Amino acid sequence: FDDTGMQPCVLPSRFPNLLVNGSDGIAVGMATYIPPHNLAEVVDGVIAQIDNPDITVDELMQHIPAPDFPTGAILMGRAGIKRAYRTGRGNYVLRAKCEIEEYQSGNTQRTRIIVTEIPYQVNKARLIENIADQVKDKKIEGISDISEETDRTGMRIVIDVKKDYNPQVVLNTLFKQTSMQINNSIILLALVDGVPRILNLKQILEYYIAHQEDVIVRRTRFDLEKAEERAHILEGLSIALANIDEVVELLKKSADRQDAIDKLTGRFLLSEKQAVAILEMRLQRLTGLEVEKINEELDQKHKEIAEYKRILASEDAVKEIIVNELGEIKANYATPRRSELSYDYSEINIADLIDKEDIVVSMTHGGYIKRLPVAEYRSQRRGGMGVTAHKAKEDDFVEHIFVSNTHQDLMFFTNLGKAFTMKGYEIPEASKTSRGRAIINLLQLVPGEKVQTVLPLPEEREGRYLVLATRDGLIKKTPLSEFASIKRNGKIAIKFAEGDELIEAVLTSGEDQLIMASSEGYSIRFRESDIRPTGRTAMGVKSMRLPEGAHMVALAVVHDGCELLTITTHGYGKRSSVDDYPLQGRAGKGVKAGVFNEKTGALAGLKVIPADTDIMMITDGGIIIRVQADEISKLGRATQGVRIMKLKGDSAKVVSIALTPHEEEEPEETPAETEGEAPAAEGAAPSETETPAEE
Repeated sequence: FDDTGMQPCVLPSRFPNLLVNGSDGIAVGMATYIPPHNLAEVVDGVIAQIDNPDITVDELMQHIPAPDFPTGAILMGRAGIKRAYRTGRGNYVLRAKCEIEEYQSGNTQRTRIIVTEIPYQVNKARLIENIADQVKDKKIEGISDISEETDRTGMRIVIDVKKDYNPQVVLNTLFKQTSMQINNSIILLALVDGVPRILNLKQILEYYIAHQEDVIVRRTRFDLEKAEERAHILEGLSIALANIDEVVELLKKSADRQDAIDKLTGRFLLSEKQAVAILEMRLQRLTGLEVEKINEELDQKHKEIAEYKRILASEDAVKEIIVNELGEIKANYATPRRSELSYDYSEINIADLIDKEDIVVSMTHGGYIKRLPVAEYRSQRRGGMGVTAHKAKEDDFVEHIFVSNTHQDLMFFTNLGKAFTMKGYEIPEASKTSRGRAIINLLQLVPGEKVQTVLPLPEEREGRYLVLATRDGLIKKTPLSEFASIKRNGKIAIKFAEGDELIEAVLTSGEDQLIMASSEGYSIRFRESDIRPTGRTAMGVKSMRLPEGAHMVALAVVHDGCELLTITTHGYGKRSSVDDYPLQGRAGKGVKAGVFNEKTGALAGLKVIPADTDIMMITDGGIIIRVQADEISKLGRATQGVRIMKLKGDSAKVVSIALTPHEEEEPEETPAETEGEAPAAEGAAPSETETPAEE
């Protein structure tokens, strides 16, 4: 107890206590288990039931979607909950809320599972002890350490995963073998007029409303009786004060109390209660102010009596009181929902429950992904989709951003040559300023595996191909139909030798042109038709003749007239037209993509530049620079380009480049500059920064 919250002081009959707080117990031959619910949701459901007595259970579930537990956690699926709300019997699956987090341990990249919420009524200490016992008995493998870091800010259990184990597999094992995931029954059994009955959601609310109506009617009758009694007394006092001289004279002539009562009742036609009240009246009541107060109180009591009679005469007035009182309780005591609703992907009809709507999917270089409705995204910025709608960390930026829909398949390719698919609705929806969720929490990636490419797949896939390129120069074209069915743990998209890795994957039509580039600065442009389609498990064919020590750095789909960007490891770059790159046959040596020497360094990357794009350059020291593409000089292919980024230290080099939508709020970035004299215009004689390349 830290004195930060207030304990609600509300009579149980004033709000739907049976649903809000829940109930469980076992009797002879029967049992009940009603899970707790969110107060605000239940109040909304009761009001909806009052407004529309013919409302269905399914319509009520729009207001009361599922139970809500004080400890939070994640409700997996709603099929069992819907069954319980419709029939009175069902079940639910409650899962601990976890995040898979990557961290650096010395020179090693490690992963750990962070548990921040556990299922309702699960004892935290026993849970940790149970996990430790199973790890000790080798029933659970892949865990190196468990630490309890809970403090007053919230729960935190840290589970360190061993180096060569998939953290998602370890987490699934914990869900299966420990109480980090529980499956409980729902039995909506309650006493109705002293008889135990199984009720559905609508019936529970109906009986609650009927009980509330009875309480309000009985309460109003009681208040009416009290008001009438008080008004009766006040009327007697008012008569006495109006005839005070005669009353005093009468009392002076009375022999005793009873004689006085008899004379008062006989003279002024008062009741015995009124006469007694007159006798007990203090002399201070004779002042003018007190007389005025009595008359005001009498008027107030007459108004209250009229209101009580109106309530008792109208069923609608009683229901209006219920709605007003529940609204007041909701305003004072409602809290946000704590238990998150998620989908149970084992339910076959999951897609049927999701509305088809357009979304924007964005993923950062650091691996955080989220989706946002298109309408909300566009309202953030007029004239297009601004990157400010995805708030990345300081050392991160949006690398993939595209419009999709909730039912579209998205394909993820990793550096280890595996392919994963997800539906648009499986990507967590987040706010405009949120970082999103780490992709490692959504895909079963092994340590050292990262997503290289994200492709939204078209609905019409006939005649479409996936082209994949590796670091050691392999290229493969596979019909998209080969990837029609991919399980949750992914599917091998390409096989290659140890030490090789996937650098890029693109979607093609079968008639496109491709361009590839190597670290030595050579590039080759050829027709896609030069690659023979092969099966999913094939290794591919040679894309380009590589000299010893060189490796491939880029693959892109090109068309006549598009612009290419080349960046070197020492921070030099340029824009040039794809028409400067001759069309050749596959597996040739290619042509120089520029001038590369000790000053410029090797080729770090080659990209096709869309309109309104920014260039992100990342060094091996983690330094990032952002430059607007239009600020980079457009030069011929056979030039070294201009300096875009000054590197600190002789050993620093650019290791990665990426494209991101242009963002205006970058006042600190300076345009690319040349060393010495300005770059010559295209067609002019080459200068120091524009040196001809050898073919």
